[in-house]
Amino acid sequence: MSGVQVVRQSKMRHVYGQVDKKEFCYDDIRVTKSSWDSMFCAVNPKFIAVVTEAAGGGAFIVLPLNKYGRQDKDSPIVGGHKGAVLDIQWCPFNDNVIASASDDCTIKIWQIPDGGLFINMTEPIVSLEYHQRRVGQIQWHPVANNILMSVGGDSKIVIWNIGTGEPLKVIEGHPDIIFSAAFNYNGSKIVTTCKDKLIRVIDARSGEILEKGKGHDGTKSSRAIFLKDGSIFTTGFSKMSERQYALRDETMLDDPISMIEVDTSNGILVPIYDPDSNLMFVTAKGDSQIRYFEVNMEQPPYIHYVNTFLSSDPQRGLGVMPKRGCDIGANEIFRLYKLHGNGKVEPIRFFVPRKSDSFQEDLYPDTAGDTPALSADEWWTEKKDANPVLISLRGGYQAKGAQTLQVTKKSNILDKMPSKGAAGGAGNENGCTAADGSQTPREPASPTITSAQFEELQAELKTLRKLVMDQEKRIKILEGGKPESNGEVKENGPH
Repeated sequence: MSGVQVVRQSKMRHVYGQVDKKEFCYDDIRVTKSSWDSMFCAVNPKFIAVVTEAAGGGAFIVLPLNKYGRQDKDSPIVGGHKGAVLDIQWCPFNDNVIASASDDCTIKIWQIPDGGLFINMTEPIVSLEYHQRRVGQIQWHPVANNILMSVGGDSKIVIWNIGTGEPLKVIEGHPDIIFSAAFNYNGSKIVTTCKDKLIRVIDARSGEILEKGKGHDGTKSSRAIFLKDGSIFTTGFSKMSERQYALRDETMLDDPISMIEVDTSNGILVPIYDPDSNLMFVTAKGDSQIRYFEVNMEQPPYIHYVNTFLSSDPQRGLGVMPKRGCDIGANEIFRLYKLHGNGKVEPIRFFVPRKSDSFQEDLYPDTAGDTPALSADEWWTEKKDANPVLISLRGGYQAKGAQTLQVTKKSNILDKMPSKGAAGGAGNENGCTAADGSQTPREPASPTITSAQFEELQAELKTLRKLVMDQEKRIKILEGGKPESNGEVKENGPH
């Protein structure tokens, strides 16, 4: 038996997950109870954002990453949507900019000042309006600046230029609800899954369907993402409602390279991919376990099981930290933020066990940085493609200061709103189209406000609030009350 390799050799074979200590968790966040199949959390090296319960509309909370512990009940929120917030995503090239998609048919772009919020934010930098039904998923372009993709309940995908607030391309051709959409490594293609059980590979600029093939047999929702090498990883259900994951070649979607059945749980498996280590994390809302695999196209069966992270509580959602936010000194190669139903958010860190605390070059190849490789015009008008701009993590990542996102409207987006007829006669469950086909009034685009101006306004508001409270106390004293030791005013008895 000598010379026979029994154990697969891989530096990722012993990766293990560990929950952060209690002092590095977040408590008392009113995590949304929505049943929408989204992860409700977005993270970057500066902030954590979580979709919350809100009366009268959709909202999410944004906290500086280091603001651990119990959060105030009246913590400031971002709350400009008229319907529930269904997805939030941080811009990969500006850690202060976040996009939110909502049940109210709009996508809004927000600029968060360094240090976080002191008052509620209700005015976005720009509101993007085109979809006729709720917007369930958004994703930033991995390479081009200010390009965003949105997926609507109207079975349309819209590619937006955030810098002008305009839709560049409306991709149609899906006959039913789109379950998922994801860019490839350089953002030139999109892979989608649909209720018609087909997987489509689409040109991101022209909207042309390049490849089409049969996906999972089950009727429940499925997911698809591109890997760095162009392969496609999918999750879904079999006819017997067993959860599955599969690896496919883009040119032979009907014939999976590998398909594995997992279990018979109900949660829709969501694949989370790390292109640097080729690790694939597979989990679902409601699961209390996170399975992870290493994808290696040179070693059959290509998807190699590594381990399962187990916990006692099911998750309501997960946030994914970009690699530049990981602790390189501790050999941390991945980090997730788990939302609990009781309002707790805990970081789960994944490590490669090594004794040396020097920089591990083999674990940390150059990774995608926060500089776009292309401008929006280069990608859209000049039709250029490029891979992400990579940075070395040797010595750690230094976060940039706040950069202001400038929006220049070229034309009125409302002129581009499709009529009821253009939407296939579909009524709008969210009230964006009235029964007679007329459009409900839309809010005008908000003016641009810089981060410095926003912080100045917050400081002025705090000063005004203190002044008003002092004056109220003084008035009550003059009217015959006297201040108690705790600062409150107590009325005197009859004279």
